[in-house]
Amino acid sequence: MRVTLPDGSKLEIANGTTAKQLAEKIGPGLARAAIAAKINGQLADLSTPITADATIQIITLTEAEGLEILRHSCAHIMAEAVCSIWPAAKLVYGPTVEDGFYYDIDLDEPISPSDFERIEKKMYEIAKADKPFIRKERSRSEALTKLASDRYKTDNINRTDSDVISFYSHGDGFEDLCRGPHLPSTGKVVAFKIMSVAGAYWHGDPTQKMLQRVYGTAWPTKKELDAYLQRLEEAKKRDHRVLGKQLDLFSFNEAGPGFAFIHPKGMIVWNAIVEFWRGVHNKYGYEEIKTPIILNEQLWHKSGHWDNYKENMYFTRFDDTAYAIKPMNCPGGCLVYKTRQHSYREFPMRVAELGLVHRHEASGVMHGLFRVRQFTQDDAHIFCTPEQIKPEIIGVIELAFEIYRAFGFEDFHIELSTKPAKHIGSDEIWDISTSALKDALKHKEIEHKINEGDGAFYGPKIDFHIRDCLKRSWQLGTIQLDFSMPQRFELVYTDKDNTEKTPVMIHRAILGSFERFIGILIEHYGGNLPLWLSPEQVVVLPISEKSNDYAKIVEKKLRDAQLRVGCDLSDEKIDAKIAKAHSRKPPYMLVVGPKESQSGTVNVRIRGDKKTKTVEVDKFIAMANRKIAEKKVGLTLED
Repeated sequence: MRVTLPDGSKLEIANGTTAKQLAEKIGPGLARAAIAAKINGQLADLSTPITADATIQIITLTEAEGLEILRHSCAHIMAEAVCSIWPAAKLVYGPTVEDGFYYDIDLDEPISPSDFERIEKKMYEIAKADKPFIRKERSRSEALTKLASDRYKTDNINRTDSDVISFYSHGDGFEDLCRGPHLPSTGKVVAFKIMSVAGAYWHGDPTQKMLQRVYGTAWPTKKELDAYLQRLEEAKKRDHRVLGKQLDLFSFNEAGPGFAFIHPKGMIVWNAIVEFWRGVHNKYGYEEIKTPIILNEQLWHKSGHWDNYKENMYFTRFDDTAYAIKPMNCPGGCLVYKTRQHSYREFPMRVAELGLVHRHEASGVMHGLFRVRQFTQDDAHIFCTPEQIKPEIIGVIELAFEIYRAFGFEDFHIELSTKPAKHIGSDEIWDISTSALKDALKHKEIEHKINEGDGAFYGPKIDFHIRDCLKRSWQLGTIQLDFSMPQRFELVYTDKDNTEKTPVMIHRAILGSFERFIGILIEHYGGNLPLWLSPEQVVVLPISEKSNDYAKIVEKKLRDAQLRVGCDLSDEKIDAKIAKAHSRKPPYMLVVGPKESQSGTVNVRIRGDKKTKTVEVDKFIAMANRKIAEKKVGLTLED
């Protein structure tokens, strides 16, 4: 047989050669690092025999897929450890998540953080035994018979269409239902930690029994585990909920759970983002609209949200009519489009909206600004002809990159999500839409990940993910191609041949939720926002009361130059003033005394830098305004 490797080279192998034997044939280094294989695009155990010509990639822990396999295998080790400590425990399911894994467990006795150490001790015993992960396949009927008394595993089987059900064991007596693949043996798991335990309803249904969800993390080496734990400690210091209170940016109140109260300083940050956002959108040819927050129930039936999104919506009633608070802006955008006739000459028609939307979130998942029930979405809808899809998608990608870079984000990647099981529109429309998005990404030569079945219910989508300074990934922007909603709303335009046709509708957001994005910014910068975003850009600090008059003069000059400035005229000593100002995290502190007063200068202290520099007031103003205009992230005093 002939196998094709990722570099295009081909090898001849005997029928039945395992993926592990293939790795050994390629080279001893790869054989030592190998943990799994990808055969014709499907992940498989190293023990899998190759029985036909195939394209094969040997997977190691350097690949994201390898890391996911490591964590999934560690989840099984944790499951065995839990069952050995609590024999009454019933395993539900244990998927991987970003940076780790969890297992949902039905156990009447509570698992607490004080139990983590003994769970980990048992896990190390299992890992040290270095038992192989062994796959066994059974027919669907055999599997259901074997697990007839286990409602959880039976449910898992009934949720798959496969006629072959796989199980994995690793050692004496422990076996779990699992699709795999897994590591060759438990000994490959060397660095892990139990992180937390929380309650979780089965399938998220609050009418079901509360399960215990035990979270863990696993890494290829102890060094990588320690680095991850250190990042978590740093993340705690950067918690936007703590910094938001410290910097007086926003708050929450029990009067409105999940609804953020933005304070005056928070509004400065908000408005700076809006001003920049509007400038970029004007540059790219967008017009701005505003649509109502409440629209009648009939509209949401027409849009498809009633059938596909109702559980996330809020409803009200007045004048004997049922209404819904909008969870999305697109139906309102369609109504604006329908207010007049349109010609192909107007296309592409780019219409943006900073729309306030409401979505129901369970109380247990709300998290500061990251998960709220009311947020402002930087939405836009592009109406165009089919021929204009590709250039418009390219334009949105370029706009998104420009905005992300302005906020200091350079590490980002793109994912393409395809047709979900629950969707509207014909398969033909979905195929055309998905191909259009792929063509745009190919034209821009952008590497991207495919998420099969994860698209919006009305169309495929491109999602933008950025990484912050702690290497955490955040999904921000999205581009969604929609042929269905224009048809539902009977949107038309007059084409070149004087016939009426239905426009293509492109939904897109760049920052997503403004609230969430501000939370991400706060944590990315640890509250030390760039100069152009800082609520207080400069603080003037006179060293004594004798310099107060000069401090007031400097403050006025800065304020007249449109800088956001504070001035501490208290009778505290200068060290105390500096410490107090430091807690508010202004980019610059200007210390002034008799010497500065005589020379018309200020002694500049840069945030996070112990060095100071004396400069003329006008030169400082010019430098600061230049950095603001250029959206500079750094705070050096260089021109």
